[in-house]
Amino acid sequence: MSEYGTAIGFAPGEIDFAASTRQARLKWVIVVDSELSPGRAVNAAVCTAVATAQGVTGLLGEEAVDAGGEHYTGLPWIGCSVLAADAAQLRAIRTKAAASPGCHVADMPAVAQRIRVYTDFLATMKEIPAEEMDFCAIGIVGPRNRIDKLVGKLPLMP
Repeated sequence: MSEYGTAIGFAPGEIDFAASTRQARLKWVIVVDSELSPGRAVNAAVCTAVATAQGVTGLLGEEAVDAGGEHYTGLPWIGCSVLAADAAQLRAIRTKAAASPGCHVADMPAVAQRIRVYTDFLATMKEIPAEEMDFCAIGIVGPRNRIDKLVGKLPLMP
């Protein structure tokens, strides 16, 4: 059963800001439709990143402070790879990730970029069967080996 819609993340004892991102138990990727224009691709990636940050505990690191004392918002300490896939690959990866235990999935359905009123988006989503859903991007966080298996050798977003 998927943990879609439930928070997963890091326990306080697992968070190690001194460790390499490759040592973290969980891995984060965002997979974007390779056919999107640059502006729409960035929009989709940012929207899934925001949804992911809200749904995964312990994802964001502490704020940074520069030499002059200026404060900067904390960033994801585990890093995030932004990958490209065609629409069919994106749908297949999303289906597998949503069914994978221990994975958090944040979706950016294609219809979201065409509708300007959120209640209209919610109503439209209720009319689209899951097997017909198109996605602009998906964000996935889960066990490193499982994420690697899901995304295979997808290229970085150009």
